[in-house]
Parts: sequence; C-alpha cells; structure tokens
Amino acid sequence: MTSAPPDLVVVGSGFFGLTVAERVATQLDKRVLVIDRRSHIGGNAYSEPEPETGIEVHVYGAHLFHTSNERVWQYVNQFTEFTGYQHRVFTTYSGQTYSFPMNLLTLCQYFGRSFTPDEARALVAEQAAEIDTAAVGNLEEKAISLIGRPLYEAFVRGYTKKQWQTDPTELPAAVIARLPVRYNFENRYFNDTYEGLPKDGYTAWLQRMADHPNIEVRLSTDYFDVRDDLPSDVPTVFTGPIDKYFDYEAGELGWRTLDFETEVLPVGDFQGTPVMNYADEDVPYTRIHEFRHFHPERDYPTDKTVVVREYSRAAESGDEPYYPINTPEDRAKLERYRELAKKEAVDRRVLFGGRLGTYKYLDMHMAIGSALSMVDNRIRPFFDQGGALDGRLED
Repeated sequence: MTSAPPDLVVVGSGFFGLTVAERVATQLDKRVLVIDRRSHIGGNAYSEPEPETGIEVHVYGAHLFHTSNERVWQYVNQFTEFTGYQHRVFTTYSGQTYSFPMNLLTLCQYFGRSFTPDEARALVAEQAAEIDTAAVGNLEEKAISLIGRPLYEAFVRGYTKKQWQTDPTELPAAVIARLPVRYNFENRYFNDTYEGLPKDGYTAWLQRMADHPNIEVRLSTDYFDVRDDLPSDVPTVFTGPIDKYFDYEAGELGWRTLDFETEVLPVGDFQGTPVMNYADEDVPYTRIHEFRHFHPERDYPTDKTVVVREYSRAAESGDEPYYPINTPEDRAKLERYRELAKKEAVDRRVLFGGRLGTYKYLDMHMAIGSALSMVDNRIRPFFDQGGALDGRLED
C-alpha cells in the first residue's frame, strides 16, 4: 500500500473486519487501513501449528465453518478450498460415552434398550410432563419441562453449571429457549448445507483476504493509542467492544470467557474424535479438543497428539470476551450504546460491527454475511453517493 491516507479505517482483523476491508479494496477500489491490537491477523479465528508436533491448533477455541447462505459460501470459496469435514461431537457422563446432540442413539444408550422414534418421543414426553412449561421459574425447571429429569441430570445439569458457574436453579429459564432431541440416528452437529474446514488452515485463508495492494494491516497497534493521529474525515468500521469505544459510559457489558489448557501427549490418538464433551459436574473442564482429528487428511505425527481442555467462566476486565451474557441489565446498557452509535455515525463517521461491536454471538458465516450487508447497504452508498452514514448496528 502506498503512503497515501486511507479512505477507510477498519479496527479489528477478524472475519467481519477483513470482509469489509477486502470488499472495499477490491470492489470499490478504496484504500483501507486495518488496525489490530494483537500481533497476528484473524481475530479469534487465528490458528497456528503447535511447535512440537506441527498440528494446527485453533488458538482461541475450535472454529467449525458451516453455512446455508449461498452468497457467503460463494464468497469464502474465493480465498480457500474446504475439506469434507463434518462436525460430530460425543459426550461422557458417569464413565460412559454417548452420541451427541441428543438423538435416538443417545436415548438407546442411556436407557439401555432400543426405541422406535415414536417410543422415544412418548418416553421423553412422559418424563417432561413432570413440570408444566408455563409454570417454570428457572433453567432447571425449564429443561426438565422440555426433556425430562433423567436426560437433564445426565447431559444438561453438570455441563450448564460448569458453563455458567452457577447452579441451574439460580439461572433464569430464558437462558435456554429449547433443548432439541433428534428422534433419529443423525449425529451431524450442524444442519447447514455447506460445511468444512479450510484446507490450508484459517490463518492462510485470512491472510489471502488481506493480500491486496489497497489494504495495509498494522498489527500490535491499539486503535485508541493512534485514533487521534488518523484523518478525522475518514470513515471507520469499529469491530472492538462497543462499551470500550464509549469509555463504558453506560457501564461494562457482561461476557463469558474461555480458558484453554494445551498439552502434548506421547500417543498417536487420545480420544478418537475432535471434540469430547464432559457432562459430569466434578470434571472441571467442559470439553477436550484433539486437533489432529479436524484434519485426518494431513500427515501428522503418529506418536504425539495435542489436546486442549476448555474451561468456561465469567469474564473479568481484561479477559477475552466470547459469549454475551445478555441479562436485562446488559440489554438496557446496549440500548444506550446503540443510541450513542447512531450519533457517532453522523458525527464521526464510525460504524460498529462484528461480535464485539454489536454485542451478539456471531458464527463465522454470520459475521461474514453481516459484513457483506454493511458494505452493500451503507459503505458502498456512502462512497458512491456521499452523505451521512446510517448508524444502526448491523444484524
């Protein structure tokens, strides 16, 4: 990129920010400056080889690409080929391993007998009748009213308590809208039309998105340290935490975070599958990832493997935010930030997007689709026609 000033500043090099940057650079022929506080590109989708084994590890937790959005699928295939990987998960409880999400095989395994689909439906309905859904007062009661007490206590209670570090009787019923049980033997985790993993890894994919002469990427750079040095009339797409942008004027938004514990083991295969959930309350982690299984087509070592244990807890200041908690108090704060964002778009030409910028948990395909919409509906009209920017948060 030349030393000429940018036409657009993008804060954050995750999928949302890089999609915006790539489209503006290639389709609008505008210069884009991408700023990221981390030392690497890609946000939470960043992956790298574990040094001892060469096994590609998703540094911020497993990322599984799936979508039914035809436009998103066509877009991402410009930058990477995908494997035929289909995500399947298993869960352990009380020394036994079960198919997951809950399906007909799970029920047969747990109750120790074969069921037809209709028999399984009748059993779950009978057990769920213990509590009337309309009368529930907390998460535990809501879950039991959906799937019955036995399945709840085996597969939901302990896992939920570890996720939230709160007893399910003290969590609001609204935390779970539904608990699906599949009354067939389908064990694919996702139901989307397209699914796979990037053949060359996520980092290679993301680097290709940024590889354009109109795009400059500055890493290890905090936007708030350089904001005053940027041209004041250049529009900005901000994908960092919206509450931080406004200096927590309405208070900090609540998030859950994840901690990861990585270990290299002297075996060729530790668990035989990419992800194993742990439903028992006395097991401190929620799941174990074994990353060699995400790419069985690769030539990885046969005498070593990498496992990553995942722990969930409430985020504190300075932690990496992952999942919005979204309490009524959080939603009230967000409404205030939405109002501030509308004004900021008009006053300073700043748009907010992505997971942190909208306080929404977005899968990768959702972030990409949202970014494409922002370019179509607001950034392109701004550059083509001029005028004010619409400050609503992109869905």
